[in-house]
Amino acid sequence: MNQLVTQRTVLDLVDEYEEKNAAIEEAIASFEAAFSQLELAASVQGKYVAPVTRHRPHLSARDLRSNLLKSGWKAIYDRLQIDRIASAKDKKLFEQTMADPPELTFDNAKATFGDYLMRPRYHILRGLAEVFADLDPAYKSHSKVKIGVKGLPKRVILSYYGGFSSYGRDKLRDIVNALAAYQGKPLMEYAEFSAIETAHRIGDDAVLDGRSYTSERRHGAPDVYETKDRGITIRKFSNGNAHLFFSPDGLLDINRALAEFYGEVLPDAEEEGAKRQAGTAVSKDLQFYWSPQDVIERALEAAGIYKPRDYNGSAPAYRVLEPSCGDGRILDELRAYGCRPFGIEVHSGRAAEARAKGHSVLTGNFLDQPARPDFDFVVMNPPFYGRHYVKHVLHALKFLKPGGTLVSILPATAHYDHKELEGQWTDLPVGSFSEAGTNVPTGILKMRAPK
Repeated sequence: MNQLVTQRTVLDLVDEYEEKNAAIEEAIASFEAAFSQLELAASVQGKYVAPVTRHRPHLSARDLRSNLLKSGWKAIYDRLQIDRIASAKDKKLFEQTMADPPELTFDNAKATFGDYLMRPRYHILRGLAEVFADLDPAYKSHSKVKIGVKGLPKRVILSYYGGFSSYGRDKLRDIVNALAAYQGKPLMEYAEFSAIETAHRIGDDAVLDGRSYTSERRHGAPDVYETKDRGITIRKFSNGNAHLFFSPDGLLDINRALAEFYGEVLPDAEEEGAKRQAGTAVSKDLQFYWSPQDVIERALEAAGIYKPRDYNGSAPAYRVLEPSCGDGRILDELRAYGCRPFGIEVHSGRAAEARAKGHSVLTGNFLDQPARPDFDFVVMNPPFYGRHYVKHVLHALKFLKPGGTLVSILPATAHYDHKELEGQWTDLPVGSFSEAGTNVPTGILKMRAPK
């Protein structure tokens, strides 16, 4: 989509909104005058007999402006075809925002929708990853979505699959639309849902391959509903669940989309047959993907470290270790939470950046540091390469006081495939590290030191 044309189109819609917003009072006055003329048209010499309508309409400028504002946002949403780009979660967020939308300006529209137009493929891939990550742990496994690896399930289960507004039907729509956006096919509409319902009503599987289903009617012509060629079959069961089967081509598209989104930027599995070279442990530590703000806040919440305002009195000055602290972003947040953080970083340049911000940082390879149980918490984002993170986490546990807590940001494969570290696991949202340069699926592991 040409950026200049897009901007001009959005500006036209914003201009129309502003013109109509400025003319609300005039429009109400015109309506009132027209209504008065209507009353005069039904009387002679203005002699009142009875109301010409049951109720004289009352127009509120506030209500009209609210409707106009929502309409303007929806017009821009439709004009830019955001429905074909945004993920299902983003669409729901937009619907929630429309309950009380912000002021409609070009700058606000650009801030809201600009990234969808600048990175449409990223958002389409993220939407597909979000939908499938909720279906089966295999879709969170970085190793199983690699091209050529036969690890993805050919079938998924949809629970609570009932009427048109049920959870299962909404999930089906999200799956189909996410895949359709990637394949460049039409999004799912009501008629295709009707085709699925018709197939299930007569006891058949609903096969979405372009075929039609006919709904019998006692009076009049039968209704015929067509499906799109999607490579999907839906089988409904009496227990309220449905099974979704993917054709080989459909499964290959899912595999390709997820592999493209997760990428090979930060592999969580070493190459098969590769021999570890001398110095690999340190060199791989130099892979640096900083922790985004939202990830840091989720990690601190998982640890049980809260903001000073959340305490009745003064916040505890916890001693917190961050191994592989990079340039000190987690240390920054820990200090803001009232903690006394200490970092270790192998890269001398990043260690210097963290120290320049006033943090206590030791330059060195964390795995070479002697452990002393001095810390209340460990908050860490260790190197993901291979399964080298296991060594980092096990070593970090030795720095905790008895009963202390460790939280570590890890690739999802650590939990769903390898399970070499036992603890409480929480998935992070899809694409949590995108701004840091990788889409590898991640989560937070929480562990406690023995008392």
